[in-house]
Amino acid sequence: MTRTPNRSIALFGGSFDPIHAGHLAVAEAALGRFSLDQIIFIPSRTPPHKQKQRLARFVDRFAMVALACANCPQFVPSLAEAGADLQGKQVIYSVETVRTFRRKLHGEKPNLYFIVGADQFLNISKWRESTALLEMCNFIVANRPGFQLEKLRSAIPQELLRQAEKSDVKPEPGAIALQKTVVHVLESVASEVSATEIRQRARQGKSIRGLVPPLVEEYIEKQGLYR
Repeated sequence: MTRTPNRSIALFGGSFDPIHAGHLAVAEAALGRFSLDQIIFIPSRTPPHKQKQRLARFVDRFAMVALACANCPQFVPSLAEAGADLQGKQVIYSVETVRTFRRKLHGEKPNLYFIVGADQFLNISKWRESTALLEMCNFIVANRPGFQLEKLRSAIPQELLRQAEKSDVKPEPGAIALQKTVVHVLESVASEVSATEIRQRARQGKSIRGLVPPLVEEYIEKQGLYR
């Protein structure tokens, strides 16, 4: 009997308000670079670091993520942070989401990754149970050109770096090996697109063509989002 190889799956969370071309550029680059079988897009209703920011309704942002994933079989929209009522009203931390997927995929024992931007990773010490999170899955950090790897290393708890010195893991150049996981750097994924700019343009009645996928642009226009 032939054994099925472990799948490589990445979790890509965010407010996605709205999901845009920059998000998809990161996902497509990660898909090819790390030979991923799936990227699971996870919109969150209330990201802990954005509790004061008024977001579009969860149902609208999930719909836009689903539309953005429609043309790529490896992109999968997820309700993992929608909560029991599927309204996305509760705060769910990334460490809880990763634990949920580890339990769900336990039988497969996949190679699990977490996609995050470099600016977000620099604040990872402020995330809930950041040490546990860094030990549970590999990270793919989307990096802008010229961003120094040492800045990312400085964001990692020192205890994990000390433990990593005893690890047999040998990452590729430009990556950071921890004892159980690896922080990979996805270089040169530069995008000038920002969700803030898209919301402002939509509010002003300006075109957002090319900034978001066509189906997402159509959804925003039909639903009158950000007006």
